[in-house]
Amino acid sequence: MSLSPTAQKFVLHWGEMGTRWGVNRTVAQIHALLYLAGRPLTAEDIAETLGVARSNVSTSLKELQSWKLVRVSHVLGDRRDHFAALQDVWEIFRVILEERKRREIDPTLSVLRECAIEGEEDGELDAATLARMQTVLAFLDMLGASFQDYQHLPPQTVQRMVKMGGKLARFLGPAAKEQP
Repeated sequence: MSLSPTAQKFVLHWGEMGTRWGVNRTVAQIHALLYLAGRPLTAEDIAETLGVARSNVSTSLKELQSWKLVRVSHVLGDRRDHFAALQDVWEIFRVILEERKRREIDPTLSVLRECAIEGEEDGELDAATLARMQTVLAFLDMLGASFQDYQHLPPQTVQRMVKMGGKLARFLGPAAKEQP
């Protein structure tokens, strides 16, 4: 499989953005390639197209599968695994948010809850420091609850809400900036 110059630019940029988001460059490039391909590809096809080692492709595909962004499929008459990426950008966004919450926010909430409980008994902990910890906990709790409320909405509803949110922000204008 060969990529047009524009597709190459997209794949390379997705890899660069991946590194900024804490994702391995090859993992992000493979995700971009599978998304653009619009059809399942074998690991060999991916390695050849991107010019990366087959072992790196295998490791990257496992990572993408653990994120639920790529699934394995099979082609009649071909014993090899074929890999396909989710094609709906709203579904991709939802899956990434869900996984980030599970991997990053949930463990942080657990530790913050422990800190809030232990902080009440810690005679050496300054009250202002405890208050800041509790502020972070309340903020992340609020985000988590909001995510739970919205996570099972159909993509079309979320899209309408995002558009409506922009209109609401413009409507509130400077008054919204004055609120704490």
